Amino acid sequence: MKTQRIIYWIATIGICAIMLYSAQMYFRNTAMVEGFFESLNYPTYIVIPLAILKIAGVAMVLWRGIPWLTEWAYAGIFMDVVLAVAAHYNADQDITLTLVTTVLVLASYFFGKEVRPMYR
Repeated sequence: MKTQRIIYWIATIGICAIMLYSAQMYFRNTAMVEGFFESLNYPTYIVIPLAILKIAGVAMVLWRGIPWLTEWAYAGIFMDVVLAVAAHYNADQDITLTLVTTVLVLASYFFGKEVRPMYR
């Protein structure tokens, strides 16, 4: 159980750090991120709402107070990362970090069910 707890926290801290870093980039360098979105053929009007949702997702993953909302937070983070993999792959960019993030999301989700049951 201790090993599972360590894996869970490493994965959870990893995805939270990546999502928060991404969100702060969306806020601080909005024009640059909008340029990336345009190059990937994504609409630019979703940059700021996506940053807000990333922060909300991190809060729900860490809090885990409302089980169904935590499930949706993991689903949203997973979809964000999977779409990032596809977008970077189609743009012939490096997908290593996005693949690592996908593994971290899955590890956090599944080990979290063992370590911190959401349904008390």
